[in-house]
Amino acid sequence: MNRTGKTLLVLALVAVVAMAFRVSWNALRDVATATGADETAALLYPFVVDGLMALALVATLVLNGDSRRFALRVLASYTLASLVLNYVHGLVPELHSESVDWGRLADWDPANWALVLLATSLPVGSIYFGSDLVAKVLHHRPVDTAIAEETTERTVNRSTSDLQESTPTPMAPVEAPPALPAPEPVEELPLFEPTPVGALAAESTRPRRATGRVPDVARSTRPVRTADQLLDEARSATADWPVEELTGEAIRKAVHTSAAKARVLRETLRAERTAVPDEVAS
Repeated sequence: MNRTGKTLLVLALVAVVAMAFRVSWNALRDVATATGADETAALLYPFVVDGLMALALVATLVLNGDSRRFALRVLASYTLASLVLNYVHGLVPELHSESVDWGRLADWDPANWALVLLATSLPVGSIYFGSDLVAKVLHHRPVDTAIAEETTERTVNRSTSDLQESTPTPMAPVEAPPALPAPEPVEELPLFEPTPVGALAAESTRPRRATGRVPDVARSTRPVRTADQLLDEARSATADWPVEELTGEAIRKAVHTSAAKARVLRETLRAERTAVPDEVAS
């Protein structure tokens, strides 16, 4: 529906509501006169009842959630009260000619008391409920605005917390660690202990088949090196190596020895390299 159609619809609604108010105004004025209201109060009484209905209707269009349900309950209550008073006005012809006694809206006393209580309590209820509805409308925030403000607040809080976390904390000056005592001299352990040939022969009791003469090519021409000779070769081969490169695998390949002997050489060389700076410092 375009803007012109909406405008015409609203104008038609206003016209219908105005005519309905004029019809209800006559009945409510006579009821107010019967309950003891003077001419001015009786003239204003319809605005108290039907006016609050209009206010509650506008509030239902603006509010949402619990506030909107409260406005709907007020609208329903005052609509029902106006309907009852208009119904009583139609049942009691004396109200039209102002010949009814004051405070008399029904012949049956309990019904009369209830109707008088209803008619006289509506102005007080209009003050209370009207003020509450106006306060709710004035303090109402549209859903989109509330969501946008909440998102902005979360973003600001998150940025503030990130800023606080990212601010570096001043560090206290670090004191130099005390000099470590010189390490005790490391005893040089034998690189390997030769195993007697007889012991190896005694371990095997299974007879072996003769395989013939070992070829000269398969025989090793490298002489057997002692532990001191092997350590000297490792020192010469790794003289210009940094300590980090003194690994068992690298030493094994450099001096062509077994992995077990290479590990012993690694520990010995590292101990020597570590002990030299300490002796110079002392």
